Amino acid sequence: MEYRRLGASGLNVPALAFGAGTFGGSGPLFGAWGSTDAAEARRLVDICLDAGVTLFDTADVYSAGASEEVLGQAVKGRRERVLLSTKASLPTGDGPNEAGSSRSRLIEACEAALRRLGTEHIDLFQLHAFDAGTPIEEVLSTLDDLVRAGKVRYVGVSNFAGWQLMKSLAVAERHNLPRYVAHQVYYSLVGRDYEWDLLPLGRDQGVGALVWSPLGWGRSPASSAGATPCPRGAGCTRPPSTVRRSTTSTSSAWSTPSTRWPRRPGGRCRRSRSTGCSSAPRWRRSSSARATRPSCGKTLARSAGASLPSRWPGSTRQAYGPRHTRTFRTTGRRASCASTHQLAKVDLPPRVASVRSRALVEISAIPR
Repeated sequence: MEYRRLGASGLNVPALAFGAGTFGGSGPLFGAWGSTDAAEARRLVDICLDAGVTLFDTADVYSAGASEEVLGQAVKGRRERVLLSTKASLPTGDGPNEAGSSRSRLIEACEAALRRLGTEHIDLFQLHAFDAGTPIEEVLSTLDDLVRAGKVRYVGVSNFAGWQLMKSLAVAERHNLPRYVAHQVYYSLVGRDYEWDLLPLGRDQGVGALVWSPLGWGRSPASSAGATPCPRGAGCTRPPSTVRRSTTSTSSAWSTPSTRWPRRPGGRCRRSRSTGCSSAPRWRRSSSARATRPSCGKTLARSAGASLPSRWPGSTRQAYGPRHTRTFRTTGRRASCASTHQLAKVDLPPRVASVRSRALVEISAIPR
């Protein structure tokens, strides 16, 4: 297993991480993801440790905390061999203080996570979303208190916009508070918004990327291997960042038919081979990834996962969330034979690539 520094911190983490969103499996959303119990979770952890995967990620919102409980049971007796990462900030109830990143919310969330995980400290504590209603100074000072108390080792964020992350880093530097060392983001062959500004921001500011759903919500292998639509209720929807950009941006680059295929009534894309969430450009990239599989001798899932660190060496740590050991043995290994020519087949569509190139040229021309 390859190990890398997490952002600008001194913590070494594996290139692959394990996402425990399938643990517990309660509720309509997470129940559709998976319902891995403690016994199966322990077998999955065994496979991870044998392969050198030592980072396990979860969140308090996953199955109402059941994911943290199952993960805690799975790593019991070998805590010193693993790194535990969890997240807070998303709503866990209907109360006024059961969501967000206020001081009381973060302290209670951290204490509850420690109890469920059965540990005395959390290696990486992340904010699951940006809380616009709480001052950044309050958020960072609370995280500073948790770090000084020994309950949290490192802090990070998830699903932040570029300006939200940069503003938080500026406040941390101004007041000598903990800087975020990790940003958990959506990034895959079929979802590439991360490349626009979050990736260069992370490289410049020393914020490592923890990639969630590197297989594109299951669409990378599914839409090309028989064009099977995503199951209802499984959370297979267009990522929020893409929805925001496509609905709020006034740029013609995001509103023209060239970047989003028109849909027929009933949700079927006119030029897509599957229903629901997959669009034609995404399907073409998935098909291209499948075309590279014979030469690599790997499964499509492994080829798709390997393309991310191959495109951006040293920038990504991918979190996989398999339901059982059979799936994990297939997807949890990195393919390493993807060539430049093969990766070019799964690159951005020409029109989108040209739009991005023009944007980068315009930005680089701004006087400093």
